[in-house]
Amino acid sequence: MVTLNPQPHVAPAAPHMVVCGDDGLAHRLAAELSGVYGERVTVVLPPAREARQRPAPALGRAAALFGRVTGVVGRAGAPDRNGTAAGGGLVRVLEAAEPGEEAFTEAGVDRATALALVYDDDETNVQAALLARRLNPRVRLVIRLYNRRLGEHLAKLLDQAARLAAAADGAPAGDVEAATTTVLSDADTAAPVLVTAAVSGHNKVIEAGGLMLRAAERSQAVAGRGQGRELCTLALLSAPPRPGSTEVLDGDGPLLLPGDVRLPGTEGRGEVVLEAVPFALQPTPGPADRGLPLGSFFSRRLRWALGLLTAAVCALAVASWSVTSDDPAHAVYLSVLDLFAINEPAIKEGHGRKVLQLLSGLTGLLLLPLLVAAALEGLGTFRSATALRRPRRGLSGHVVLLGLGKIGTRVLARLRELGIPVVCVERDPQARGVALARSLRVPTIIGDVTEEGVLDAAKVGQSGTLLALTSSDITNLEAVLYARAVNPGVRVVMRLYDDRFAKAVYRTLRDSHPRAWTRSRSVSFLVAPAFAGAMIGRQILGAVPVERQVVLIAALEVEGRPELNGQLAGEAFVPGAWRALAVTTRRLEASGREETRLMQDLPGRYVLGGQDRVIVAATRQGLADLLGRRPVPRPR
Repeated sequence: MVTLNPQPHVAPAAPHMVVCGDDGLAHRLAAELSGVYGERVTVVLPPAREARQRPAPALGRAAALFGRVTGVVGRAGAPDRNGTAAGGGLVRVLEAAEPGEEAFTEAGVDRATALALVYDDDETNVQAALLARRLNPRVRLVIRLYNRRLGEHLAKLLDQAARLAAAADGAPAGDVEAATTTVLSDADTAAPVLVTAAVSGHNKVIEAGGLMLRAAERSQAVAGRGQGRELCTLALLSAPPRPGSTEVLDGDGPLLLPGDVRLPGTEGRGEVVLEAVPFALQPTPGPADRGLPLGSFFSRRLRWALGLLTAAVCALAVASWSVTSDDPAHAVYLSVLDLFAINEPAIKEGHGRKVLQLLSGLTGLLLLPLLVAAALEGLGTFRSATALRRPRRGLSGHVVLLGLGKIGTRVLARLRELGIPVVCVERDPQARGVALARSLRVPTIIGDVTEEGVLDAAKVGQSGTLLALTSSDITNLEAVLYARAVNPGVRVVMRLYDDRFAKAVYRTLRDSHPRAWTRSRSVSFLVAPAFAGAMIGRQILGAVPVERQVVLIAALEVEGRPELNGQLAGEAFVPGAWRALAVTTRRLEASGREETRLMQDLPGRYVLGGQDRVIVAATRQGLADLLGRRPVPRPR
């Protein structure tokens, strides 16, 4: 074991968190925990010669780990030479060939509050999780696994082990609840972020109980001009420097969760407000989304032929009725027999009857091929009901999804859950998402997006959003450039593996199309916030950085919290600490189903009860008060 931190080796202070991994996700996750949440983090990495995907050649130094932290936390600065990031978290970097007992002991897993195992190999993560639970039954585990079924069974096993160990040691109930096991995968965590960006048109949106919340920074001059419904003011930004000075005084720093009335001396400050963002795309299911259309059972030409033949048969029946003077039913019966050539020849009957029999026989010769064609076409229609569909005519404002791999499959499922019209493009007909697209009856084009006509077949020129999620950065970029050429206003979300390449692409597209919405992110950038939120606690839905501080968005049960239980919803607010934004309840619905409503939409004098769950914006100190524990002290 080699300590990479330039400081002398010391045992990790408790409480702290440990991140173990071998690719860019470990680096990004450590930056998220330290820069956004202010946690002390110990990072366990493989030696540089064994690392699979090291984003920089000098990753053996703690400073390199946070070289791009500003891209994660906005205003958070880079670390100093002591390893302390601007967010205040002290980071230790250790090297270990594998996550064994020796590495865990030196990293302080036995005293850690949370441990993330984000190796690219499922087997490595499973073995490390079993060892970690044995060394520290109270640690909160976050495990990266691709296998969903294995993850479910592993989480139950580790949670059961934590409960048994806590019962044997007589640990408090709070420690048992904290020792949770969360299993996440890149696909399951990246897909909601991609879908949120696609349907909302914003890059920093937190999804909470079916609501989409966006933090928007405004100057006082443009206050009240947001794109969504304003819920509250999260923070007042720091006062501008004094004339002739570039230094901000301590008392002029950001003011988190201020009251509704501005305090004296805060005039002229910018603010960060929270908005409820509506979907930019509305579900517009077409006829193809409501099941098999009757009009497509037979082709148009066959329908016309059958219609004309039916009219001819009816005309022959009427003529037979008028010629033979029989009753109408008998005349139709004779016409049908003549049509199928199973009636006796009309040798001894009049000339009119003979002519009608000949015409009926000729019509029958035309009818038999049409009946066979109708049977074959109907069979083909039923067989194609489970085949890939083509985009319907007149489709517009839809999402074009490129790539149906691991992440694309999850994105497709989420888009259909939201009722968003989508057209998929996939090169490999055996890709895992093709079967899902077929079962959901989503229009899908099989072909290479770089080939001429493939994106046109997906109607990218009439689309509202392009999600480029293939496994090739160059393919994604080429598709985006073509889409911009035919549809300059299309909203673009790209999945790019290389973080530096993603930033360069984003800046170039932003400068070339300043009015168009473009987002390019690496997978590690997308999934790191979800992993960090799971390490902090399951209540955390997201974080909004405000200069060097942070406002947390969390979901809390009202039961057992006197600060919430029995309080009026409109008065659930402590300035500078926390503020209730929305309530998830069953009491307002006759059907008993859950629905999340904003505080402004609740009935007057609504009292929070034990069956409610509240979404709150809180400072770290305020959330600690609501949870009944103290926050991790941030180093000064």
